[in-house]
Amino acid sequence: MSKRVLEESVLFISILKWSILAAFIGIIVGVSTTIFLRLLDISITLTTGFKYYYFFLPAALFLSTLLVSYLAPEARGHGTEKVIEAIHKRFGRINPAVVPVKLVATIVTLAMGGSAGKEGPCAQIGAGLSSIVAGLFRFGNKDRRKLVICGISSGFAAVFGTPIAGAMFGLEVLFIGGILYDVLLPSFIAGIVAYQVTTFLGITYFHEPLRFIPVFSSLFFVKVCLSGLFFGLCSFLFIETLRYVNHLSSKIHIWEPLKGLIGGISLVLLATMFSTKYLGLGLETIKTALEGGSMPLSAFLVKMLSTSITLSFGGSGGIVTPIFFIGATSGNAFAHIFGLDPAIFSAIGMASLLAGAANTPIAASILAIELFGASVAPYAAVACIISFLMTGHRSVYPSQILAVPKSPSIKIEKFKEIPESGALTIKTRPKSIIWFLSKIVDRIKKGK
Repeated sequence: MSKRVLEESVLFISILKWSILAAFIGIIVGVSTTIFLRLLDISITLTTGFKYYYFFLPAALFLSTLLVSYLAPEARGHGTEKVIEAIHKRFGRINPAVVPVKLVATIVTLAMGGSAGKEGPCAQIGAGLSSIVAGLFRFGNKDRRKLVICGISSGFAAVFGTPIAGAMFGLEVLFIGGILYDVLLPSFIAGIVAYQVTTFLGITYFHEPLRFIPVFSSLFFVKVCLSGLFFGLCSFLFIETLRYVNHLSSKIHIWEPLKGLIGGISLVLLATMFSTKYLGLGLETIKTALEGGSMPLSAFLVKMLSTSITLSFGGSGGIVTPIFFIGATSGNAFAHIFGLDPAIFSAIGMASLLAGAANTPIAASILAIELFGASVAPYAAVACIISFLMTGHRSVYPSQILAVPKSPSIKIEKFKEIPESGALTIKTRPKSIIWFLSKIVDRIKKGK
């Protein structure tokens, strides 16, 4: 009896402790996210008032690279990737300088038209502040890591106005095929509190409940499944484009800030050739797609390229907002090609690209419900899972840890980072379907 009482007492104290800590982190991240979003809105309003504001992109990427290279190298890129790396390799220890440097570098990049997102900086700033709090209270490594995960979750929840999806994303993005259940409660509390704080402070969010969902039919369900395959291929293409452009950047051996000039000039040329709607956050284009408006079929491809250039050549910002853009526009293109409802498939595409590119099918499915309503849930969930499987063992976050293979026929080294090439060993049994396919591929390679 005494052991049972002791166990329940320990659990009660643990719940109380982490509820208080998570709420505290939620308040801090909610306030910091509000400040960041306000400053970002003001900056974008000021710069976009000039017709050719994007001509300053070379200077913006030069300045962003200069700040990050010399003040906080951990702030490089799209933010969340570095936080995942810190959690897995340093128990969440983050350089405090990351917070102000990431804030300034991201505002400079996005205000001048860099193609990136606003969620990565919020997650990294939230994680950085959580790490500072953990240091002040002299937390051990395990508690520090839990607190930093709360910072990520609350950052995502606060920036998109999706408290449950944001909290789940912060947990699911760390591992492919695994979730840290011991951080589930504090992450949810931190996400909900951060969202309530930003809402209280006047931040408004985009929610677009779908006005029409077709009655379920076998044919429509097949179309949703086919769209999941398409979105998985789009996720694959985006990850590989990002990887290739980053590899190209690494081959240019010059002073890092000069790469920012090259990237900025490339973006100016891209905007001149196509349109400025592929620069910046692209929220208006996302909204148009979700409302069923028509747009160029190549829109998602151009956005892939502009985002890859921005993040590989010195720009600072997140990657989830571009994923939303690519998902919504690719879904819109899919719908127009096959004569389907563009609003529905833009919404499904937006969630499915997140599931595939970031390996977060649960968070993406919840996000679809929070943004578009419960009626889309069955279709979005199926498409998200198919997209997640189709992408394979690759990600926009290479520091993710492989916990479970996506197929029993694929051999992985568990609890290791994603291989740089994204390729893994295929396990084959004699006379199995995989065995026959492998034999056919071998014959094709040998020219027989």
